[in-house]
Amino acid sequence: MRAVIVDCAIYRDGHRSEGPSDFSDALDAARAADSGDAFLWIGLHEPTEEEFDHVSEEFGLHPLAVEDALKAHQRPKLEVYDDSLFMVLKPVVYEPESDTVTTGELMVFVGDSFVVTVRHGEGAPLTAVRKRLESEPEVLRHGPTSVLYAISDAVVDHYIEVAGELQVDLEEMETEVFQPTGGDKNTAARIYTFKRQVLEFRRATGPLAAPMARLASPGVPFVSDHAQPFFRDVSDHLTRATEQVEGLDRLLSDILSAHLAQMGVRQNDDMRKISAWAAMAAVPTMVAGVYGMNFDHMPELHQVWGYPLVIVLMAVAVVGLYRLFKRRGWL
Repeated sequence: MRAVIVDCAIYRDGHRSEGPSDFSDALDAARAADSGDAFLWIGLHEPTEEEFDHVSEEFGLHPLAVEDALKAHQRPKLEVYDDSLFMVLKPVVYEPESDTVTTGELMVFVGDSFVVTVRHGEGAPLTAVRKRLESEPEVLRHGPTSVLYAISDAVVDHYIEVAGELQVDLEEMETEVFQPTGGDKNTAARIYTFKRQVLEFRRATGPLAAPMARLASPGVPFVSDHAQPFFRDVSDHLTRATEQVEGLDRLLSDILSAHLAQMGVRQNDDMRKISAWAAMAAVPTMVAGVYGMNFDHMPELHQVWGYPLVIVLMAVAVVGLYRLFKRRGWL
């Protein structure tokens, strides 16, 4: 069980305090503390069903929430049960080496004197969030609500950072598409792959809007009413991130359409050039074909200047066609 517990600590009066090593005893100690803001925060990473059973039994977590926390692959949501509040977030991670976006899952259980976080995937570790909160005791004094706010704020702020990184990649792709060569033959596939990543990003940001709006409104159990302005701030940041992601999606659609249109224009140009050269080659071929026939009575057949005249005629016809096609933009 210790392998999946990333951290376990009791917080009293905004400060971390050492408690019993067993989380069951630590929960009892937090509930028995004199200060009303004492709570236990335990962080888990990809627990198995057997491992999480010990936690769910001790904290009294709802079976449906436990099932969601174990299976993962959930949409961002907020559920309120009798003894706890359950929230699902999908952190995103940008990998600059491959210019790709990956998503993880983060489940948060909030009760009267505890916070349980369950993380799936390698993205969005909560160590930095915990350290930041421990350096701000005035925030931690608000109890479990402060942890839920700090986690939501960190996840949403990272959305904005990742959206900025994707914007840079999009501008580079846009420059490549609109250069004279129009990019390579794999440009369309790269745009489509990029669009799939943005779609995955939208699945993380879009459904989170409703839970954030609910947390910013009064009357949510296990959430202090004093935290409403802070959750409204997170909701505003989420709206900004969502608008950025939607803008990326629209621009990608426009870039893909522009790339396909450019390909069609270039193909038309190629076909016109091929047709023009074929027409210029057809004239001398036709004249040469006529004079290649085995007939005795043909114009200028026995004239000394007949052969040069035909050659000059073919050259003049080809030059004339060339100038005509050039003037019309076919060549």
